[in-house]
Amino acid sequence: MTDILIEARGVKRGFPTSGGEFWALKGIDAAIPRGKLTILKGRSGSGKTTFMNILGALDRPSEGDVLYAGKSIVRMSEKQRAHLRRTQIGFVFQSVALIPMMNAQENVEYALRMARISKNRQQRALECLKMVGLSARARHMPQELSGGEQQRVAIARALAHSPKVIFADEPTGELDTLTGLQVVKIFKDLTEQEGVTIVMTTHDTSLMEVGDAVYELEDGEVIHGSV
Repeated sequence: MTDILIEARGVKRGFPTSGGEFWALKGIDAAIPRGKLTILKGRSGSGKTTFMNILGALDRPSEGDVLYAGKSIVRMSEKQRAHLRRTQIGFVFQSVALIPMMNAQENVEYALRMARISKNRQQRALECLKMVGLSARARHMPQELSGGEQQRVAIARALAHSPKVIFADEPTGELDTLTGLQVVKIFKDLTEQEGVTIVMTTHDTSLMEVGDAVYELEDGEVIHGSV
């Protein structure tokens, strides 16, 4: 039986508009397996990023529930949700948002400071950069790195505090096909070697085959799902 880390039950998300309520999500059920790569696939406006933000405790659903390790994150207080994000969850975004005046290692160490981790920050940062194949680029500034290398630093930064799950929103969206595949391979290696659960959104149909679980969204609904 598949070990499920996150479960969505009837998740809906509505936003008020001048023409009435707009439902970005219309009742989604999904199960995110522990230690696997799950892909949320769909075109722009399909609802995949909205859904990922709810799974990652960045937003709350209008209706429905999300269970993390069997506990409802919807019923948690904002303080509890912030603690969950800081200790259990990592995020990687399409715009890597590295701090330009810090080198690669310092960017990763900064994530550890934000997570209030004081011990062995330098060692952990170098370990994470090694995981993504950037040991030799630790002292390089972001502007000295390629787009793919910057994205790998962002992944190392998300890994720094040893999260149980990483949410990656269109991490290959601004990369060429080959570099994008290299980033996805890093995600697969992390699930297999480190046991990290990864949820990734994409509109690239060529990446669907690499997911251990795939949910395809269209107009706020799952039109195809497999675990």
